[in-house]
Amino acid sequence: MNKFSLVAVARQQLERAAESTGGHAADTVVGGHERVLRQTVVGITQGSVESEHEIRGEATIYVLWGRVRVIAGDVSWDALAGDLIVVPDSRHRLEALEDSAILLTVAMPR
Repeated sequence: MNKFSLVAVARQQLERAAESTGGHAADTVVGGHERVLRQTVVGITQGSVESEHEIRGEATIYVLWGRVRVIAGDVSWDALAGDLIVVPDSRHRLEALEDSAILLTVAMPR
């Protein structure tokens, strides 16, 4: 069994995001590409955008802190710390409305 602090990992990723040219940084804390389940902590600075993409499989975004917006076509969802968004099964993007940290959980089909 492994135990770690999501808050500490999120703080570290947000610090890395602030230093990066793209305004975001990530660390996979559980699983990976070779596993069904993958959980990744992402730090993203205010105004930064994760470019439009699709995820193969099922995914959720849990906002650890901050405020983000998920946009899929003409539909958008705003989320605050403590909110969980089920990621749409379509092209979408993520925008940071303020400095934020999220836990992205993805279950990939085998």
